[in-house]
Amino acid sequence: MRAVPRSPKHIAIVGAGIAGIACARTLQRAGHQVTVFEKSRGLGGRMATRDSAFGSFDHGAQYFTARDPRFLLALQTMPQLIKRWSANTVQVLDELGRVAAASLPTHESHWVATPGMKSLVAGWAQPLVQADQVQLQSRVTRVERDALNARQWQLHSEALDGAQHVFSGFDHVLLAIPHAQARTLLQNSKLAAPWCQKIDAVQVAPCWALMLAFPQAVQPGLTTLGPQWNAALSTHHRIAWLARESSKPGRSAVERWTVQASPAWSQEHLHDDAARAEAKLIKAFAEVTGIRAEPALVDSQRWLYAKTLVPLGQSHLWDAKTGLGVCGDWCLGHRIEDAFVSGLELALAVA
Repeated sequence: MRAVPRSPKHIAIVGAGIAGIACARTLQRAGHQVTVFEKSRGLGGRMATRDSAFGSFDHGAQYFTARDPRFLLALQTMPQLIKRWSANTVQVLDELGRVAAASLPTHESHWVATPGMKSLVAGWAQPLVQADQVQLQSRVTRVERDALNARQWQLHSEALDGAQHVFSGFDHVLLAIPHAQARTLLQNSKLAAPWCQKIDAVQVAPCWALMLAFPQAVQPGLTTLGPQWNAALSTHHRIAWLARESSKPGRSAVERWTVQASPAWSQEHLHDDAARAEAKLIKAFAEVTGIRAEPALVDSQRWLYAKTLVPLGQSHLWDAKTGLGVCGDWCLGHRIEDAFVSGLELALAVA
């Protein structure tokens, strides 16, 4: 039976990644009314899955580990959506693509959501979606005091088609978005100036992600192309990580690779157009894997806020007097679990 708070609140949560949904589901289960605003067409943030004619790509977070017992308990509520990924073939590669250390040891299980990484967040968000408490394609542009009740908040938002909307009557507003976006929204709304100074110290690197499909590998006598390993940490100056998507449980058998560029290279080529970035990463991919076949599909994604280099150093920011809060993976690090813990602990502080 769900606990009913002494004074149920109406709470706006900006951002529907894992931090925002973890926060929202916790507050909803505590008896509060929540409304989640997300600028994109779907849920998940960097727990993202892109579909194609050849199968899906986890072009954001590749997998997750679980250390915090609260995260483990939450995962147990959706056992049908998660599976272990046997990533014991992870390699460390030198600049020329030679294997420097085979079977990189790990003491943690690697987990993936199925059938794609976005599935876990979507599953957790189902009660919110069913209650019509998620506003997709709704980018919040300003937060201000409610015009009818100065003790509450109202949000100005913009849809993908440019339509403007105002949502009012919120007791609290919680931002579960990348640090730069949170700072901009707070600054534009003339709110929480001391927080902006704290957020300024956070450093997050971008990441170009490359997606390649090789359906020609699916034929009698040939199941894979290139190396016999399925994932690799790389020291190549362009590439930090490679993964054979078809090696993950619950995925199709078509040979597909996701390649994540290094933070330094991604920053240097942040403003390249997609075709230029793809061409450079395809060349590096061939050097590392030895796969020089022509891919049937080439796609890419530029993540502006991918890997936290300098975190905030605390799980969240919360001001009970104003009813404003901030959370996100960047508060603690860049792991999926960091995002979950940040959203959960903000929700517990509010509830």
